[in-house]
Amino acid sequence: MVKIAIRKGESFEHSLKRFKRICARAGIFSESKRIAYFEKPSDKKRRKEKARLATIRKSQSAANRGLS
Repeated sequence: MVKIAIRKGESFEHSLKRFKRICARAGIFSESKRIAYFEKPSDKKRRKEKARLATIRKSQSAANRGLS
């Protein structure tokens, strides 16, 4: 559950923007989009493998930048 407190003098639009940003960082939007429709087990495996490889590539890229 995500809660925010509206600060004194803060506009509704700004607090809504802050709330949306917090939800996006927490992964709430992507999770709700993902579970909106059935995902085949093979597609789920493929998505997880793609994410795993992206993480590996990202860490290797960061390590290579540190060596240069």
